Amino acid sequence: MSYSLPEGSSQQFTNTFAAPKTVSAVTNANPAVATITGHGYLTGDEVLFNSGWEDATDMVCKVEVVDANSVKLLGLDTSATSFFPAGTGIGTTQKVTGWTVIPQVLTISSSGGDAKFTDVNPLAKRNGIKIPTGFNATSITLSLGYDAANANYKTMVGISRTLSKVAFRQVLSGGSTQYGYGYMSVSEFPKLNNNQVNTVDAALAFLGKTMSYDA
Repeated sequence: MSYSLPEGSSQQFTNTFAAPKTVSAVTNANPAVATITGHGYLTGDEVLFNSGWEDATDMVCKVEVVDANSVKLLGLDTSATSFFPAGTGIGTTQKVTGWTVIPQVLTISSSGGDAKFTDVNPLAKRNGIKIPTGFNATSITLSLGYDAANANYKTMVGISRTLSKVAFRQVLSGGSTQYGYGYMSVSEFPKLNNNQVNTVDAALAFLGKTMSYDA
């Protein structure tokens, strides 16, 4: 059993992606193996996976090289063919590069990612039933120390105003890493409170499955 602490963690983003590489096949396995002819990836590379599988697309994951034409998509379990129909997961991968540190992060809160349910109330049953139907959308909100002159903050504002999508990476002090991909929205007007530093909020709304990796 171990615990992790927030001190020393780093939050980063990027909208720099290499040219797409065609994924011509993906196995139903844990982890899934993608066929990408002449991929050129190294084990540990981070890629954005766009897939015909709705439950696996728009996600950032690490790869492990199998051979020159195939990689494992680490952490992606596609063995359940009811969610990942065989032969339909083809798409593209794009290597993720150019990470930029989100400056002066004070607090982080998250919402969503939890299971969602549909309530069913049969006439002959006095106790209702909750049937799981998937997961709620995931988002995080970061409170940043306000510094209008900070270059990274200016970059974030520019991305926010153009409604561009970014990859997000969080590295905890123990070495574990979390990834997501989606829209970044950044406030340009600071919050002011007595005896507190001025702050602004930055929010990320993730489009696909978030991924976590051990140190």
